[in-house]
Amino acid sequence: MAHELGPPVVVLRGVEKRFGVLTVLSGISLTVRRGETVCIIGPSGSGKSTLLRCINGLVPVSAGSITVAGREVNDPRLDHRALRRDVGIVFQQYNLFPHRTALDNIMMAPVHVLRQDKAQVAVRARELLAKVRLTEKADAYPGELSGGQQQRVAIARALAMNPKVMLFDEVTAALDPETKKEVLVTVQELAAEGMTCILVTHEMGFARRVADHIYFTDGGIIVEDGPPAQLLEAPREVRTRDFLDKVL
Repeated sequence: MAHELGPPVVVLRGVEKRFGVLTVLSGISLTVRRGETVCIIGPSGSGKSTLLRCINGLVPVSAGSITVAGREVNDPRLDHRALRRDVGIVFQQYNLFPHRTALDNIMMAPVHVLRQDKAQVAVRARELLAKVRLTEKADAYPGELSGGQQQRVAIARALAMNPKVMLFDEVTAALDPETKKEVLVTVQELAAEGMTCILVTHEMGFARRVADHIYFTDGGIIVEDGPPAQLLEAPREVRTRDFLDKVL
C-alpha cells in the first residue's frame, strides 16, 4: 500500500483460547502496525472469528497477551468501554436496531456511551453516511435497506466512535455479489485512508488488493504469513497451497 505504516498498535503474543477441552487458538503471535491492513484467511472453524473477538475483549484469552494501543486486553482492571471505543468491530450480521433509523443507529453510541452533544453527533453521523454513500438513507429503517446498505450503516456506526482499529468479521458473507462489492469498496477506501484494519475474509481477490499482509490460519495456528503476492501466488506450506487450490 502507498501509505506509511506507523508503530505497532495491535500486538498478540502466544495467544491461546480454549473452550473447555477444545483449543480454538494455539500460540497465536502477530503484530499490526498503525495504518496497516491485515487479512486473516483460512478454512471455517480455524479460529479466525474468535481471534477478532479476543482482540476487542468480547472473549477472554486463556493464555498469552494482547495489547491494543498500549492497553493490555486481558488486564482484570481493563476499562472495557475505553477498549471498545478504540476498537470498532463489524460482524457478518448487521445487528442494527430495527426500530431506529440509519441515522439514529449511528448516533446511539456517541450520544449514550460517550455522552457527546447530540447536535454535533448528528452532523458527524451524516458525514459518515455520506462516506459510505448512503446520504439519502438517513431516515430509512434497517428493514427498508438492502443487506449491503445495512452493512454499510453498521460500518458507519462503528466509525462514529472514532476507533483506532477496525475489525471486520466476514462482513460480506451474507451478501449477494452486487451488494458485496459496495461493502468491499467502503472497506477498501477506509484502508486507503490509513485506518488500521484487521479483516477475516473469504474474498481472496479483495485480500490481494487491499492487504499489506495476509495470515493463513488452520487448526488454531498461523500456518504461514506474508505479503499478498507471496502468500497467494507462491505459498511455502502444503496446507496453504491446498487451501488456496480450493478457493482461488
